[in-house]
Amino acid sequence: MKELTPEKIHQEVQERYARIADEFKIEVSGSCCDTAVADEVSIYDDALFTDFYDADTGWLPEDVTGLSLGCGDPITLANLEAGQVVLDLGSGGGIDCFIAARQVGPGGHVIGVDMTPSMLEKANRNKAKVGLDNVEFRQGQIEDLPVDSETVDVVISNCVINLSPDKAAVFRESFRALKPGGRIAVSDIVTQGRFTPEQRADMAQWTGCITGAEDAADYVAAIRAAGFTQISVRDKAHPEVELDKLTAHDGPPQVFSARVTAVKPGVSIRRSSLV
Repeated sequence: MKELTPEKIHQEVQERYARIADEFKIEVSGSCCDTAVADEVSIYDDALFTDFYDADTGWLPEDVTGLSLGCGDPITLANLEAGQVVLDLGSGGGIDCFIAARQVGPGGHVIGVDMTPSMLEKANRNKAKVGLDNVEFRQGQIEDLPVDSETVDVVISNCVINLSPDKAAVFRESFRALKPGGRIAVSDIVTQGRFTPEQRADMAQWTGCITGAEDAADYVAAIRAAGFTQISVRDKAHPEVELDKLTAHDGPPQVFSARVTAVKPGVSIRRSSLV
C-alpha cells in the first residue's frame, strides 16, 4: 500500500478539481461526489448528495450554478445578516460566495479561499459576470488560511472539509479566523463507522468525497478540540438525527450529508476593517 501523506492528498485533490474547472461545460453539473466511484463501493445513497439551495439562485448565470460541487446548502444554514464578513472554505467556482455576498449586502464582505488556480480563475471570471464588488478570492489551503485572526463573522463550506488530510487543523484555523461569538455553518460528508487504511489509500474514492470522510464522533471531537461550543452535526435528509450520537453498527461505514454548526465562545464584535 502506498504511503498516504498530506502532500499526496493535496496534490490529488488539486489535480482532480483543476480538471473539473478546465473541462467544465455549462450543461455539466453535480456534486463533488463521484457517483461512479461510489457505486463501485456501494456505501452511499446517491440521492443524499443532490445539490439544492433554499436560497435564491435564479439570478446567477448557468456557468456559476452548473459548477456547484457541493453536498448541501450552507447559505441557508448560516442565516446570514447584512454587514457580516463571511469566509468560504474551498470556494470553487464561487456560487456560495456570490449568494452570501448578496445576503450580507454592500456593507458586508465575502472571502473565498481555494488552493486550485483553475478554480480561482473561474471564480474571478464569474465574479465579473455577476457584478458583485464585496467578494474576493484568495489562494491558500484551508488548513493554513490566508486570513487574519478574529476578522470573520461566519465560516461556511460546502463538501470540502472531508477532502482535507488534517481536519483538526481546518477547525483550528476556522476558530482563529472567527471573531468572538462567530460561528461555522458547514455542509459536509461524515460517516457512521470508519474506513480502513486500505480504503483511505484509494485516491479516486478520497477525492470523490467518500473515504476522506470521518466518523461523526471523530468529526465532532475535532471541532470541540479547536475550542468551539454549541456543536451540532445533523443528517441533512433527517435533521432530527444527531449523527455523532448514533450507535455503532456492523458492516461498511454509512455515509451522510451533514449540516454542521458550532460557535466560537465570546461576545460578537462587529469590525469594519478587512484584512
